[in-house]
Amino acid sequence: MIGWIRKALSRKVRQKGNRNSKSIFVMADERLVHVANFGIGLTVCLTAIEIAHLALLHSWNNEIFAAITGLSGTVMGIFIGAKTEGK
Repeated sequence: MIGWIRKALSRKVRQKGNRNSKSIFVMADERLVHVANFGIGLTVCLTAIEIAHLALLHSWNNEIFAAITGLSGTVMGIFIGAKTEGK
């Protein structure tokens, strides 16, 4: 799972200088990759807990949904911020 996260957080940057300068590939920081991996895994686990809560207790848990919403927003912010940083 970490492979596609690392690829999604990496970017190409054009070196400053003349017109014929090459683009270099900047790899994402490993800590950022692991934080994103942890956030996605935690979102999946919380979603499974919410589904189990719905299946077993037949009621919606607002606290779990709030945690899922906040965590998924944080993960999306990581991906958007890593792609637009330095432009």
